[in-house]
Amino acid sequence: MYGRDNIRDVPGWNDCPVPVCHGGDPRALTFCCHPLYSLTFSDICGRDEMLRLVGLSTEEFVDIKDRFTDDVRWRDQRVCFNSLAYCCLRRRGCPSGRDEVLRESYGNNPTDAFKEYILRKRVLAIRLLENARNKDIVESYVKKEREELERMGREDILKLLEFLE
Repeated sequence: MYGRDNIRDVPGWNDCPVPVCHGGDPRALTFCCHPLYSLTFSDICGRDEMLRLVGLSTEEFVDIKDRFTDDVRWRDQRVCFNSLAYCCLRRRGCPSGRDEVLRESYGNNPTDAFKEYILRKRVLAIRLLENARNKDIVESYVKKEREELERMGREDILKLLEFLE
């Protein structure tokens, strides 16, 4: 269903799914917008369809993203929907304040800051999919992502995954 055309290599995630609105797999929910705001690209938005596919309600989606926002201190007025958890995958620059917020949070090197953002987006993808009810659809993605992040051995990321107490 999802092939090589639906992923891209970015710092921190070698097979990162493209956003859902461009055909990304369920992990791409991590890049979806907040459902209670109007969208610029609402005609191609696949978020609600993907949420139904994996078995997450809109309320659960928002709750998971908002809790994650608090866990990693991603709330900021300068970004869309006031949280990096709802930011998309624009790699070549964000027209909003994402890139400035990333530099302030993760250092001045744009590639390193983007990598730190993406590593946390991977954790958010796992959290979303672990809460999905249609386990047969998401199980392989969760297993793969957890194994890859665990193999990296970064304690800060592992704590977000609750590998460490």
